[in-house]
Amino acid sequence: MRYEKGHKETTRRRIVEMAAERFRNEGIANVGVASLMSEIGLTQGGFYNHFDSKDDLAREALAMGLENMRKRMRDASTKTGEARLESLVSGYLSTTHRDNVGGGCMLSTLAIEAGRQDGQVRAQLTDGMKEMIKLVGSILPDALKPKQREADAMAVVSCLIGTMILARATDDPQMSERLLESGRRAAVAVVEASAS
Repeated sequence: MRYEKGHKETTRRRIVEMAAERFRNEGIANVGVASLMSEIGLTQGGFYNHFDSKDDLAREALAMGLENMRKRMRDASTKTGEARLESLVSGYLSTTHRDNVGGGCMLSTLAIEAGRQDGQVRAQLTDGMKEMIKLVGSILPDALKPKQREADAMAVVSCLIGTMILARATDDPQMSERLLESGRRAAVAVVEASAS
C-alpha cells in the first residue's frame, strides 16, 4: 500500500503530540507503547517504524512540549517593561494553566519524574530548564548585572514550577488558588527586590 507524500512525518507528529499530552497527564512510566498506538489507531509494531525506543519518543515529546512553552514565553516577552514579567507570571500561574495539565508546561508536569531518569529524557528536560531561565532572564530589568539576572531568573523559574506543582497537587481548591496568588506575588517580588 502506497501512502501519499508526507504520511510518515504526519503519523510521527501525531504519535509525538498524543504522547506529549498523555505523558503530561499520566507520566512517562504510566504510558505504554501499545495503548498509545492503539489510541491513535495504529499497531504497536508500527511504533518502531518511527522511534527506536520509548525513551526516544519521550525525548521528542519533551522537545515538542518545551518548544510550545518557549513560544508562550516569547509572546509574553513582546510586552514592555514590568508588564513583561507580570504577563509571563500571571499566564503561567493561572487557573487555566493549572487545569490544563495535558496542554501545559512539560517542566511542571514531568520534572519530578525526569529527575529519576538518566539519559535523553533528563538531558532534554535540563535543556528546557536552561532555555526557560534564559527567556525569563531576557525580560528582567536591564539594570541587573549578568550573575544577578541569572540568579533572579532561576528564582522566578523555581517559583513558577514549584507553585504549579503544589497548586495541582492539593485537593483543596481554595488552597490551590491561594498558592497561585502567593506564587505570582513571590515571583515578581524576587525581581523587585534585586532592582531596588
